[in-house]
Amino acid sequence: MRKKMGLAVIFAALAALVLPSVAGAATVGEVAGTVEEKALELNMVWVAVATALVFLMQAGFMFLEIGFSRQKNAGTGVAKILVNLAIVTLAWWAIGYGVAEGGGNDFFGDTGFFFHFDQTVAGEAVTGETSMLMLYGLAFCAVSLAIVWGTTLERIKFGAYVIYAAVFGAVIYPLIAHAVWGGGLLSDIGGKPVMDFAGSSVVHLTGAVGALAALLLLGARKGKYDANGKPRAIPGHSMPLVGLGVIILWIGWFGFNGGSTFETAGSFFGEVMLNTQLAAAAGVIGASLAVYMKSRTLDVGMAGNGAIAGLVGITAPSGFVEYWAAPVIGFIAGLIVVYAVLAIEKFLDDPVGALSAHGLAGIWGTMAVGIFASPRLIVEGAGPGIWYGIFGDESLSTAFGQLGVQGLAVLFTFVVVFAISITTFAIIKATIGLRVSDEEEEAGLDISSHGMYGYPEQFIPQPEYSTGLPSTLGTGAGVPVAAPAQMTATETR
Repeated sequence: MRKKMGLAVIFAALAALVLPSVAGAATVGEVAGTVEEKALELNMVWVAVATALVFLMQAGFMFLEIGFSRQKNAGTGVAKILVNLAIVTLAWWAIGYGVAEGGGNDFFGDTGFFFHFDQTVAGEAVTGETSMLMLYGLAFCAVSLAIVWGTTLERIKFGAYVIYAAVFGAVIYPLIAHAVWGGGLLSDIGGKPVMDFAGSSVVHLTGAVGALAALLLLGARKGKYDANGKPRAIPGHSMPLVGLGVIILWIGWFGFNGGSTFETAGSFFGEVMLNTQLAAAAGVIGASLAVYMKSRTLDVGMAGNGAIAGLVGITAPSGFVEYWAAPVIGFIAGLIVVYAVLAIEKFLDDPVGALSAHGLAGIWGTMAVGIFASPRLIVEGAGPGIWYGIFGDESLSTAFGQLGVQGLAVLFTFVVVFAISITTFAIIKATIGLRVSDEEEEAGLDISSHGMYGYPEQFIPQPEYSTGLPSTLGTGAGVPVAAPAQMTATETR
């Protein structure tokens, strides 16, 4: 019995030595797989947070545009944001995502339409990760579309929103996104890729060019220009709402730029987000100084546009430049937006300054990559900024080559977006019409398009509350009881 017990002890000891090594080997493999899976899940959690921040920017656009509108047009901004977000969502899901990310050729993708599981997109099966990235792309597309409408405030037909949103979400934005980010034409120009980290050209210039096309066919608001063609101020009704909109956009931009890292490894998103903050702050300072030099006043709207311009300017370079370059880029963007708004206002009625803050600042941001891109941060095949060719040890010819590639991205974006947009708006104008009637514009879009007021207490006499809102125009409902004090408080550009 003792002998048997001795053998049992020996076998147990051997088993204790052998089994942990076998179990350990299995555990190491399992742990490795688990770590990789958890890293991917953590990355997607970050993208999910960033996506929520980018969608929050829709509220920023809403408040910004409502604040720059007169009270009789305040409510329509809410309907516009909601309807456009709904339409662009469905357009992106059905067609846009496939065009942007579905593999294909130099010009458009050919898979991923009507996005669903049991589907292969660009050679890979759809997963939860694919779905998260698809949703993140949608948030970007929606931001680009929102930029378009700031130039059209207070006089465009609501039906134009619906038609253009569908074309924009299905065709216009996806074509540009595919060209730069989807392996298309601009991802390899003579061996060099366009570097646009989060979309100075892809998102912001695209939206601004669509806005320009709309504005050229829409014309100015009534009363914007006097008999001699000199621009007159049409003040927005609430600068606090404008400020709230700017702050919401500013916060959302951390998801916009930081989320474009798509991962948490090395916490690189922290570098990107710090660059974003530095540029935005410098944009405010640059615009404030510029407008003070011009008018000896600190214009509230211009300070807000300076923040937006700084954010737009850093969007393309945010992942490619060192910290010192970010405030330089933002400050110059702030200067650009002030002088551009004042110059453009002489010819075009852009109530929120979108052509300047998103268009010209978007061009500047795209080109700034070719000036300031750090050799430490550039993508494979790209060249550094010319700063490092002049003051560093990098090849100046390679740097200028990258600057030229960035310029081609600007040109391509402008030509493609403008051609499709002007055609779309021309068709709208020739069919259902692009602009509301003079009577509807005078009454305000709230009552003429939506049958209600954003601020009913300013327009409806007290006795009418008992009978409800008037159902037709021409009953005196469009005439304010008293001119609101805010209407003359601040000049909007």
